[in-house]
Amino acid sequence: MVEAVLIDLFSLPDNLQNNIQGLLCNTLETIEKCSSIHAPFVYVMCCQRQGSERKGEQEFLLPALGGFQSLKRKLEVVRALTTAAALYTIKQRLDEKDLSIIKVILPTLRKDLMKAYIDHLFTAVYQFEYEDLQVASDSENLPEPQSEGQTLPSQDMALIQSEVQRHLESLPSLKGELTILRSSLIPDDIFLHGFTTRTGGISYIPTLSSCNLFSSSKRRDPHVVVKENLRRLANAAGFNPEAFHRVKVNHANAVCIMGKTEPDSYDGIVTNQKGVTVAAPGADCIPVLFADPVRKACGAAHSGWKGTLLGVSMATVNAMVSEYGCNVKDILVVLGPSVGPCCYKLPHESAEEFHRIDPKCVRLFDSANPYVDIRRATRILLERGGVLPENIQDDSITDQNQNVTFCTACHSDKFYSHVRDGTNFGTQIGFISIKD
Repeated sequence: MVEAVLIDLFSLPDNLQNNIQGLLCNTLETIEKCSSIHAPFVYVMCCQRQGSERKGEQEFLLPALGGFQSLKRKLEVVRALTTAAALYTIKQRLDEKDLSIIKVILPTLRKDLMKAYIDHLFTAVYQFEYEDLQVASDSENLPEPQSEGQTLPSQDMALIQSEVQRHLESLPSLKGELTILRSSLIPDDIFLHGFTTRTGGISYIPTLSSCNLFSSSKRRDPHVVVKENLRRLANAAGFNPEAFHRVKVNHANAVCIMGKTEPDSYDGIVTNQKGVTVAAPGADCIPVLFADPVRKACGAAHSGWKGTLLGVSMATVNAMVSEYGCNVKDILVVLGPSVGPCCYKLPHESAEEFHRIDPKCVRLFDSANPYVDIRRATRILLERGGVLPENIQDDSITDQNQNVTFCTACHSDKFYSHVRDGTNFGTQIGFISIKD
C-alpha cells in the first residue's frame, strides 16, 4: 500500500498557474477517492523562483487545495530553488514518519530526470512507482523525453550530481562540531590518524545522526550523504578523500596490500604509500590502527568477535612484517571506540572460544549469554604474536584524557552502536596515513 504520494510540479512555468491548479485538483481528487480508508501523505514539489514575492508556500495553490478534507492534514507543499533541495526536504519528511513506499506523479518528460535524482538521494530501503501527470504541450522548459530504456546523457547526469553535491555541501553540520579522537601512542610527525565520533556531519536520521560514514542498501543514508560526511572529515583531518581506502568488511581475517590485487573482501589493509589514507569502520566492532614509525608503514583493521577469533589484528601485523620488512616490536597498535565488556554479550557457544583464549575475557560464563571482552582477547593475541605490551593502547588506559577506546554502547552522544541502536545504525571509522 502506498504510504506517500509525491506530485512533481517543479518544472511547470508560472504562465501555466491556472493549469497547475486544475491538474493538482484532479490529481488530489483521484488520490482521495482511491485512498478513502488509508489516506497517504501527499507532498507537492514546486520551484521557488529566485526573487519571488510570494509570502506563503501554499498561497498560489490554495484554490486547488481546498475541499480535500481527508488529505488536508497530510498535504504539504515543498518549494525550493532546485530539484535536489526540494526532493531532499521531502526525503526528510518521509524519514521522520518512517515511510518507504512512494508513488511519484509527474510530467512524462520529467520521469528520467526524477529517477536520476532519486537514485542519488535514496537507497533500496525505499520503493517508488511512477504515474504520468498529463501537462499541456506549451510547457517549453521541460526536457526532451528519453526513449524507453535509454539512460540520460552523461552531461545531464553530471549536472544532477553537481546539483545534489552543492546542496549537501550547503547544509549545516548537526550535533555540534566534527570531533576526532587521536592517540598519543602514534607519532603525529609521521602519521595522520584518528577515530571519528558521531558529531559534525549532515546525517539527520536519529540512529545515523550525524557523521555516519557507511552507506548500505539496508539503511536510509544514501552514498552521497556519506560522501559529504567524509569530505567534511577529510577537510577537518587534513587528508585527501580521493586517496581514501576503506576495508571491505567480511568479518574474517583477509588483508589487502595497497598496490597489489584487491581481494573481493578483507578486514585488514596495509600501506607504505605516503598520502594514502586507509580506514576501518566500527559500530561496536573494533577499528584497529597500526603504525610502524621505523619502516614508515601503517594499516587498519576491522575486528568484530568473529574477526578477533580469526586473528585479523595479528594478520594485519604479519602483512606489515612480510610486505614492508617491519619488525613486530616496532609496530604500534591502537584499539578505537568499540563495545566494551560492560555491554557485549554472545551466545555461550561463542563465548567459550573467548574463554579458551583467557577466562578473563568472559564474565558470567555459566549464563546462556555471557559478557565477552573482545578488546582483551585482541590484546592477548597481539602480545602472543610478539607485539610489545607497551605498544598496544586499549581500554587499560586509566587517564580518560588519553583514552580513545570508549564503549560505543555506553556513550550514545559520542558514538554509534549496533548493539544499542538496532539495524539502522550509523558507523564511525578509524583512519591512518603516512604524511608526505
